[in-house]
Order: sequence, then structure tokens, then C-alpha cells
Amino acid sequence: MLILRWLLLPFTILYTLIIWVRNQCYDLGIFQSKSFPVNTIVIGNLAVGGAGKSPLVQFLVDKLQHQFKLATLSRGYGRKTKGFRQVALSDTVESVGDEPLQIKKNHPHITVAVDENRAEGIEILQKGHDLILLDDAFQHRKVKPSCSILLFDYYSLLNPILLLPTGNFRDTFDQTKRADIILITKCPSNIRPEEKNRIEQKIRKHNAKASIFYSNIKYLPIKPLSSDISVDNLSDYSLLLITGIANPAPLKEHLINLGISFQHIAYPDHHDFRAKDYKKMISCYEEVASQKRLILTTEKDAQRIDISQLAHIPVYYIPIETNLIEENSFLEQVVEKLSN
Repeated sequence: MLILRWLLLPFTILYTLIIWVRNQCYDLGIFQSKSFPVNTIVIGNLAVGGAGKSPLVQFLVDKLQHQFKLATLSRGYGRKTKGFRQVALSDTVESVGDEPLQIKKNHPHITVAVDENRAEGIEILQKGHDLILLDDAFQHRKVKPSCSILLFDYYSLLNPILLLPTGNFRDTFDQTKRADIILITKCPSNIRPEEKNRIEQKIRKHNAKASIFYSNIKYLPIKPLSSDISVDNLSDYSLLLITGIANPAPLKEHLINLGISFQHIAYPDHHDFRAKDYKKMISCYEEVASQKRLILTTEKDAQRIDISQLAHIPVYYIPIETNLIEENSFLEQVVEKLSN
């Protein structure tokens, strides 16, 4: 697989050129970015998936919902509908996408909307809101936000930065310059000062002003998706782990550190589970060599799993939170950007 990606280097060079020209057109004013009277926060990343954008959106909702009448707006990746749609609790993944549905279930009192054209979505939402959080919109340069928060997965900055298809970046690293705040996510708990210096030196070549913050993942107690069995100690169980997310490595590391035995079936990000997938899950579950066994998945995957296909199997999901190292300072800077 790695060799194949390097064989695709000529396409990476072509893609890099196309992205560079597009960004130059916006930087020079050939393409126009639009500002809006309503406050907007863009949360995005330069690499493909897995940086923790949606958990940060939920973190910001938790922290800012009492100061602002806010809404979230995203593309609704994977949905089979088009145009603007306000998410309802009765919606399905097919109609609104998994992450917007997850946000709505966790925060039913706020407005959650999807629209592939973010500018049009803001036009609709600004009438009844004074803050709109745009999930995964850093590349959507038609919108000029009040505050731009750029996320980097910690490990992505330790590797060579190459664009698709050879690398995992979808935008050139120099676009770091557009961020007001930079958040390094999924950091190890024992990150060393010299590692921070390496990361910050790389960022400061393109952005000398943005504040840089660090965060890691906080795993919460598991919740039942299909079972009323009480699970007091997860380490007593053998797990079949089902993931359809961009980067399951932190979750696997978390389970290993807890001494939990598990078998892992990994699917691509936003995977649409089909009949053959459920057959495989059932077969693998039945092969788990323990009387105390269950299926564990992520909260995002829980939106897409059809629990009726896994009858009589206990299925649980594990919620996560963003744990910001300097939370108060981070929030102060976000609010300060909105008040400028």
C-alpha cells in the first residue's frame, strides 16, 4: 500500500499545484470570500479526517451555549440528501450524516443544520442565531469567519507533510497562516517540551501569531446501544471492537492500556454498514473465546449501526470528550476573537 502511494506521487504534484493555484486566487482577491454579520467559528484541519473536529464542536457547544444563541453547520458527509436541512432527532444518517445526528442527540436544544454550501447555510441560520459553528469548513474559503480554529493530529505533524494521494493532507501546509488559533489534538499525556518545540517551529514558519494549544482524548464510561446488561468492569470482558472512523489507533491504545482483550474489525471512515458486514460481526463475535463478551463501537459509529441486525448481542459505545490542557485561556481567546 505504501509503495502504491509513492507511485502516485505525480498525481500528488498535480493536486498540490491545483490547490496552490486555488488558494492564490483567494489570497489575491480573484475569488471572493464573504463575511457575515453573525459570528462564525470555523473548525477544520488540513489533513484527511481524524483530527477531532466534531468533539471540539461539541466542546464549544457545551462551553458557549449559555453566552450565545448558537447553531452548528456542517456538510453532512455521507448523507443522501442535498441542500439545507435542519437536523431533527427523528432524522437518519442517510438524511443528515452521522456526526450532525450525533451532535443533535447530545444537544437536542440547539440548532444543528447541514448544507454543502456553507455560505447559503449561514444566510438561513443568521436570522435566528448570533453564533454559528462550522464543522470541517477550513477549506470552504467562500466564507470569511470571525474565528478560525485549525486542528492537527499530534502524530500527523511528526511525519513528512505530503498532499493526497501520496500523503494524507488535502491542503498545503502554508495555509496554516489563515488560522487564528491552532489546536494540537490527540496528544500523549507525557508530551515532552522538545516535541512541542519541534511542532511549534514547523508551525511558526507559516504562522507567527496564532496561539497554539494542546489537547488529548478523554474516554467516558461506555453506554448501552442494545443491552440492559450492567458492565461494572470492562476489563472482565472480551470485546469485539467495531470502528468506522479515520483513526482508531488512540481508542485501541486506550483499551490496551486498560488491559482489555479485544478483536478489532476496522472499516473506513463513515462506512455504510451492509448485510455482509453484520454477518462478519456476528461470526467474529461468536468466535470470541469468553462467556463475558460484548461488541464495543464508537459513538459516531453507533449512529450508523442497525442494531436490529445484531439481535441478542450486547452492543455498547464509548463516548469521548476533548480535554484541553489550557481550557480557560483557549476559551478566552475564542470569545475575544468574536468580540473584535
